[in-house]
Amino acid sequence: MKKLDQLSLFKNVGSSWFALGVNILVGIFLSPYILHHLGDSAFGLWVLIFSITGYYGLFDLGIRSSIIRYVAKYSANAESGEMDRLISTALLTYSGIGLMAILLTWLGSYYLGTIAKIEPDFLSTARWLFLIVGFAVALAFPLGVFGGVLEGLQRFYLLNFTSIGATLLRAGAIVFALRHGRGLLTVAAITVGMPLLSGLINAAAVLRILPLRLRINNFNRDSIRSIATYSSSTFIIIVASRLRFKTDAMIIGRFLSAAAITYFTIGSRLVDYAGEVVSGLAQVFVPMSSKSDATGDLAGLRKIYLAGNRACAFIIFPMAAILIILGKSVIEAWVGVRYVAASYPILLVLVVPSTLMLAQSASNRVLFGMAKHKSLAIVTLLEGGANVFLSIFLVKRFGILGDAAGTAIPLLCTTLFFLPRHLCRVLNLSLGIYLREAFLLPTLLCAPLVAVLLLMRSWFVPHNYLQLTIHLLVGSAVYGAGLLWATWTRKAWQVEGIHDQDAANQVAVGLIDTYQQEQT
Repeated sequence: MKKLDQLSLFKNVGSSWFALGVNILVGIFLSPYILHHLGDSAFGLWVLIFSITGYYGLFDLGIRSSIIRYVAKYSANAESGEMDRLISTALLTYSGIGLMAILLTWLGSYYLGTIAKIEPDFLSTARWLFLIVGFAVALAFPLGVFGGVLEGLQRFYLLNFTSIGATLLRAGAIVFALRHGRGLLTVAAITVGMPLLSGLINAAAVLRILPLRLRINNFNRDSIRSIATYSSSTFIIIVASRLRFKTDAMIIGRFLSAAAITYFTIGSRLVDYAGEVVSGLAQVFVPMSSKSDATGDLAGLRKIYLAGNRACAFIIFPMAAILIILGKSVIEAWVGVRYVAASYPILLVLVVPSTLMLAQSASNRVLFGMAKHKSLAIVTLLEGGANVFLSIFLVKRFGILGDAAGTAIPLLCTTLFFLPRHLCRVLNLSLGIYLREAFLLPTLLCAPLVAVLLLMRSWFVPHNYLQLTIHLLVGSAVYGAGLLWATWTRKAWQVEGIHDQDAANQVAVGLIDTYQQEQT
């Protein structure tokens, strides 16, 4: 690989992990700060409005994935005319979608009181909050084109640097606003304004990099057809994902209260943070799988499936153990002891099925890489529908814990009964071999961690960040020693029937090979 390619790869991957770390750290420290300044009801209203407007993401229709795909193709082949037509078409399409979103926001603001149980004192604020967030999301559609272009050009580091800057600026501006007595609407304007500023910077970067000719007469039916063909399956996955993970706040807000959303969110967000770490790793398995599938390398796909899920398990298993054993202490140190009783059960209900899903993050990516994700789309769509039905049914009887169970039960069924069996059939692999090769070693390495955390908790229960840090440092040292041993002896990447070095190369060096292939 050329030195320039190595440098670009380092900047892309390194900046992605750094941006993820900054985002998680800011979220961890900023969320309780906002919560304590705004109060339970206002914070719950905040989560509710952002959850409702989050459904505007369905209007994306999978177009962004098409932009990334075809920008990469046209830039590699120096097809500037096709690039102009693609981006012009995408911009006009997204502008139309943005106008529809603005109209929907304007109409929806009048009926917000019937969508959710909002206290009369908060109704006016809720409507203004909905307008601010909805309009910002609408403007983000056309600006998002330029982010997709940067991804297609493999300029991830530019996206990540603007994201880091916007995140830090947002955090500083919110703290400043709250300290000077500003309220919910100001915080919301800052929160949605920074991504728009980031989008403008991305647009300026694209226009500087590419000599684009953006014109209305470049709107092209062939480009629309290409975008629609590529994005149709992705759209089903987007819909399913929204139903699976983005309905809880709306259901709780409709049948309980805005304050109840706060208690649910505290427990669920800790699981979300763990998921973001795993997703940062798992995204590399799509191009790796595409490469192996294109060359008919079934053995390579099996390596990615087994070793990839094992790598995900190495990350999520210890995080899940920490959340289960020290979850009460984490919540107490994070937002305060009064949230522990209601939020910790939510964490327990969600963490188990979520861990099983995240430990198999490579499975979905292998299916995407092989373009065999149609069955996955159907099953996840059914799961999403079951999630909504069960959550509505159970939230009326058991409150926020019932809503969490409504999410957990269908997710557990998918991760236990569909995903492993389906992938093993697709790859003609024994289910027993998969379970042993992917999860036995991560489970064994977690056993000493669990024992140490339980032993330390019997000595003293942490109640603040300092005490919690002591537990985490000792536990991480024990787990890190085991992981270091597994890596040093190459047991971490050893796959049955495959030489150790081959498996290690496939996972550890596969990202470099994939990146080099996509550049050409």
